[in-house]
Amino acid sequence: MANPKRTQLSTEHERLGAKMVDFGGWWMPVRFSGTVEEHLRVRRSVGLFDVSHMGEIVISGSDAEKVTNHLVTNNISKLDPGQALYTALCYDHGGIVDDLLVYRMDNEYLLVVNASNIEKDYAWIRDNADGDVEITNQSDDFIQIALQGPEAVRILAPLVNTDISALGFYRFAIAKMANMEVILSRTGYTGEDGFEIYAKGGESEACTLWRDLLTAGKEFDILPVGLGARDTLRMEMGYCLYGNDINEETSPLEAGLGWVTKLKKGPFIGREALLEQKANGLSRKLTGFITEGRSAPRHGYPILSDKGAAGFVTSGAYSPSLETCIGMGYISVDTLQTDSELYVDRRGTPLPVTREKLPFYKEGSHL
Repeated sequence: MANPKRTQLSTEHERLGAKMVDFGGWWMPVRFSGTVEEHLRVRRSVGLFDVSHMGEIVISGSDAEKVTNHLVTNNISKLDPGQALYTALCYDHGGIVDDLLVYRMDNEYLLVVNASNIEKDYAWIRDNADGDVEITNQSDDFIQIALQGPEAVRILAPLVNTDISALGFYRFAIAKMANMEVILSRTGYTGEDGFEIYAKGGESEACTLWRDLLTAGKEFDILPVGLGARDTLRMEMGYCLYGNDINEETSPLEAGLGWVTKLKKGPFIGREALLEQKANGLSRKLTGFITEGRSAPRHGYPILSDKGAAGFVTSGAYSPSLETCIGMGYISVDTLQTDSELYVDRRGTPLPVTREKLPFYKEGSHL
């Protein structure tokens, strides 16, 4: 894209000397001080992420709960105001439109979707919303900053007017921070304790929040974190990335997202196809594995067994926490039910791999 979109913090990242890249049409920092250093700082102390490129879609109206519950795989009817959940949108054939968070506000639902899917998701939601609802794309209005790591509470607590230590995981509160109304959500995609902070505003408001957090975090050696470490952190937890591990050709059941797919809750888009898939048995599953040596598996590499083709890699990287190379990929159930040796075909060079139960990293501070 010739002119990628800029978040409210893009200029701030440039000022800090970040390596900037075009990421799905957004001008984003891939690293500041270095991917490994940033990754380990989040695991051991705290890091700060700009995630303002993510999308925010609001569903309101008298049928908001009914319509939203019909759109997503998880059961939002069980949400109390102030609670959030992770879920997916599916097509009729069971493929994934997107994975997302749903926040239950007092009288409406806030859907936080992936940046590259904002327009697609917005159109799909409008086209499939049958009821008395108003659907608004508020993505351009929101700042979103993530503070992640075991020291997150100690940094954020003095900056806000509510007791965040009492906030449960996947709970959120409306609070004041830097004289702004913000949503403080105890969520994140790193495996560590932390918060995602939402506010409405432009560059000035975003920079105020960002700089206040960096200042408050100095004694904890806080670092700004780029997309590189964001990816390795989520990969160590076995979390899916849309476009890599999940897409319209993969189902939540294949991707290990059965825990957010409530087939017994009643009708939702894609349910019949998923029921059929479950009844017939899965043909493949998203599986974690570790490779030998320092060569990381990459997206699209074939996975082979001693009997032939077995699947393909969806994500792979060097794990700074585990000091080894990790990967995820779809492997046929027939292969998984055997003791076959597995290899990743790295441009003609076989890399032996060992299956590993997800998550790879099992010491995160998330609640």
